[in-house]
Amino acid sequence: MKAFILAAGLGARLGALTSDKPKALVRVNGKSMIENLILHLKKKGIQQFLINVHHFSDKIIQHLKEKNNFGVDITFSDESQELLDTGGAILKASDFFKGNETILVHNVDVASGINLKELESYHDQKSALATLCVRKRNSGRALLFNEKMQLGGWANLAQDKYKWVQHPLPHFSSFAYSGIFLAQPQFAEKLPFEGRFSIIDAWLKMASTERIIGFEDRSSYWFDLGTEEKIAAAESYFLRDI
Repeated sequence: MKAFILAAGLGARLGALTSDKPKALVRVNGKSMIENLILHLKKKGIQQFLINVHHFSDKIIQHLKEKNNFGVDITFSDESQELLDTGGAILKASDFFKGNETILVHNVDVASGINLKELESYHDQKSALATLCVRKRNSGRALLFNEKMQLGGWANLAQDKYKWVQHPLPHFSSFAYSGIFLAQPQFAEKLPFEGRFSIIDAWLKMASTERIIGFEDRSSYWFDLGTEEKIAAAESYFLRDI
């Protein structure tokens, strides 16, 4: 398994914290988000990383250089000229997806206790092109799955708006996306759009012909680190757990 870290976002929800640095360098428990994530995944056995960069991209690259890349193989996908969104970022990085290894795609502003071996085993058992990590949690948006956990739609629950893969599902389970998914090497070459696009729109398009499966993560913790309040909640949890 190798990892593609999505770190190109502007971090607008973090306000002044990202006025002079990228979201990936905002500190959580005294270390940058990118450092915490790389070290966490390194402990899980991942040695090869690709990181997409946009906002203050040079600062991320310099930070990792100063840390000797934490002893792992790191390359960069440069989006400094144009932010490509979550789908376009993967299309641009399609060369990284080639080979025999599955690819973990992970948002930089997510901290999770997910069991990667369990995720990979489930992914293989389901013969999935992509396995989306989801949880039962409060969220204004949801991914919708049929009884076999095949992706069937997406909903903006606050606005009561739905997008379906083919037709409305009479019965479905709804989950919040966790900002993590596992993909087969051929995933990038099967993306149905070009340029800038959302990965969710791509999943919905692809799910009519491909196995886009949900994996319910029930691990002990999951944190969105996108706001100061959420970072504080994560820090409280991890400090308590030391």
